[in-house]
Amino acid sequence: MKKYTWLKLLALAVLLMPLSQSCTDLDEELFDTVTEENFFKTDEEFSSALGAAYRSLSNYGGNGGIYSLQEVTSDEVVVPTRGQDWNDGGHWRRLHTHDYNLEDPIINGGWSDLFSGVNACNRLIFQFSGLDIDEKEKLAVVDELRTLRALLYFWLLDTYGNVPIVTDFDVDPDFQPPNASRADVYAFVESELLETINGGNLNTAVDQSTYGRATQWVAHMILANLYLNAEVYTGTPQWEQAAEQANEVINSGQFSLAGNYFDNFDAENSGSPEFIMAIPYDEVFYQGFILPMMTLHYASQATFNLTAQPWNGFCTLEEFYNSYEDEDRRKGAPNSEEGPSGIRGNFLVGPQFSSGGERLTDGGAQDPDGPPLTFTAEINELGPQAYRQAGARIGKYEFEQGATQNLNNDAPIFRFAEALMIRAEALWRMNPGSAEALELVNRVRLREGWNDQIEPFTALTEENLLAELGREFFSELKRRTQLIRFDKYNDAWWEKPTDPSDHVNIFPIPRPQLDANKSLVQNPGY
Repeated sequence: MKKYTWLKLLALAVLLMPLSQSCTDLDEELFDTVTEENFFKTDEEFSSALGAAYRSLSNYGGNGGIYSLQEVTSDEVVVPTRGQDWNDGGHWRRLHTHDYNLEDPIINGGWSDLFSGVNACNRLIFQFSGLDIDEKEKLAVVDELRTLRALLYFWLLDTYGNVPIVTDFDVDPDFQPPNASRADVYAFVESELLETINGGNLNTAVDQSTYGRATQWVAHMILANLYLNAEVYTGTPQWEQAAEQANEVINSGQFSLAGNYFDNFDAENSGSPEFIMAIPYDEVFYQGFILPMMTLHYASQATFNLTAQPWNGFCTLEEFYNSYEDEDRRKGAPNSEEGPSGIRGNFLVGPQFSSGGERLTDGGAQDPDGPPLTFTAEINELGPQAYRQAGARIGKYEFEQGATQNLNNDAPIFRFAEALMIRAEALWRMNPGSAEALELVNRVRLREGWNDQIEPFTALTEENLLAELGREFFSELKRRTQLIRFDKYNDAWWEKPTDPSDHVNIFPIPRPQLDANKSLVQNPGY
């Protein structure tokens, strides 16, 4: 049912594309195949027409954009160079060591993905605003699109800082918008969300009709994140506002913690009570979540009977892996020589086996007599000769037997656990001895008894709170932002020296965007 509902959203996306790959290419033709005379007659048609805007989220679970910007630059995910594999001109190593530059393709990929979504929202807002339809229906759709656009701009604010604010679609073909300051982008996102929330047009339902869509609860979560990071973005903390926005979600009664942490990451996870917003990926109709390709070893194809051979890239830093207590059920347990442990965790570690129980070799099909394949927490080097089996692999999401390279698992953008942790951190920032903050963190950490083999915290410190945020939201595109907020992003960690300057806290404006739009000014330090 969930995927069918989502497919209705995507049904006409092809009619409303192609989407621009730059914030400056805003003069595309409006297709006359979708008009008020021949469309927008039913709720299903309204939903379908929104598909182009939501389609822009498809790369969220891939390696070419915002996932890599948020994770590979952090202390929890790394892409070692294994001979010629994942060399790619060295840009994966540069992401890790914070030596990235305006020529790096991932920097451009993130910008293009996010602004293509902004352009799609602008296109549809323009189209809907001109329709002679019921005003309430019109406002509901337009405010949903404004909220989705605010989410995209929140990510742009967080990653690139000083970006153009573009809200119009019917612009001159030569339109080249200049950068807005980071403070102005912050103010824009805040005002858009406050207006849509206070306007009363956003949907408050939590059911199949709103699954994966920008509801009022999503708007509250974006605002909560915005205020939580306000000191980074503007220099002025907004802890009380962050706590209040998170509380709107907590007190709604619409969400709760899943009884099992991994219910959020199963192959069929659309029923999770935690999901405030998730991307409903589908291996056929809504592709893009390619985690098994990104993280698994070539020979792991036999473990899960995958239809495609993985690429042996993304893995976890040893120190981050060891930040979990062995008793923490989120960590899981490594395999032994006797066979798989059967204990699921965020990581795949230890000897690897086929689905039939045979010991796999590192050589794979090309070298079946190679050494036994064993994923090690230790990584011998960042490159160029990292061992092919080095690094704990990302096992947080269930890999179904027979899966394609595109997962069916839905990818959470906001979970109820995050609402609890945002309120906890904001309260702790205002009062490090807050009893409520401590209770909220322990509620998430122990998950109401599911993770009771570890001890609750008796007090919150900067160290244990940051570590717990990492453990809970591993590989959910939160870590870079967390590190910057805690002033740890510029610290040294494995194979990464201390950053000589904090200008790397925002990314450079990519070269292709500078070439396309002469009004753009490069971010400081690049």
